[in-house]
Amino acid sequence: MDFDLEAATNFVGTHGRLLDWRRLRHLLGDGAPEHVLLALDGYHNPDGGYGWALEPDLRSVTSQPVAAMHALEVLAELRDTGDRAPRLLDWLAGQALADGSVPFARAYPDTAGSAPHWAGADPAAPSLMMTAQLAAQAHRLAPHHPGVAGHPWLAAATSYGLAAIERIDEPPFAIELMFLLRFLDAIDSPLTGRLAGYANSDGPTRVAGGAEGEVLHLLDFTPHPGTRSRSSFDADAVAADRERLAGLQQPDGGWPITFAAFSPAAALEWRGYATVQAVSVLLDAPL
Repeated sequence: MDFDLEAATNFVGTHGRLLDWRRLRHLLGDGAPEHVLLALDGYHNPDGGYGWALEPDLRSVTSQPVAAMHALEVLAELRDTGDRAPRLLDWLAGQALADGSVPFARAYPDTAGSAPHWAGADPAAPSLMMTAQLAAQAHRLAPHHPGVAGHPWLAAATSYGLAAIERIDEPPFAIELMFLLRFLDAIDSPLTGRLAGYANSDGPTRVAGGAEGEVLHLLDFTPHPGTRSRSSFDADAVAADRERLAGLQQPDGGWPITFAAFSPAAALEWRGYATVQAVSVLLDAPL
């Protein structure tokens, strides 16, 4: 499995967001966590949430659950023990429904450049996919941060997610399945094996309703070594998918995206994000 790390670094430095440039440098051992946090702070809002297109296809200044997920993802990478994560979980608690679930998106007026699935979301409806991806990132950080591990919202969201997963009796939407598996991995749940059976291990999993040719692959469902999901799949299939992922590196050094971005800025930002993700997975960064 070969890929050009220098070319990937140059791509993110040339074309990526400052946040992803600093994330990649930190991943490679070159750059202090504080530098990443300063970049993340640029997306923070006075209400305690995050916005400002931290999710590239939701180009609103308003605080949104998906932006909170991206912020928690960064904080989990850094194993940050400051007050950013507890304050963000406080904000999530304020957005949550009575059962701890979180809506897919909040209503917002500045919809230019945003994907329709964000602008058209019902802010009063619970979203298992959003709640699971938020809780997954919080649980990644929880072993390193007592204020996250003991937060009431995380306990409620986890209970909601597990109860909803117990009721699943048919293949979920592929992107939802991806986030459910990441949630179950983060809490080391024995439910992981049952859900892993819904993911293809010998080829792509089609994203129903997505862009033409939009698919997810095995490493999308099990990106981290040493997890229950990884042990649910054949080692040869994982190795083959690592070769596939490495082979996707483009001549400019970055990785492509297979889904439709909704603005030229988002398309380039997603490629920087995807490149950081690919390098992380190929270097076997732990959960």
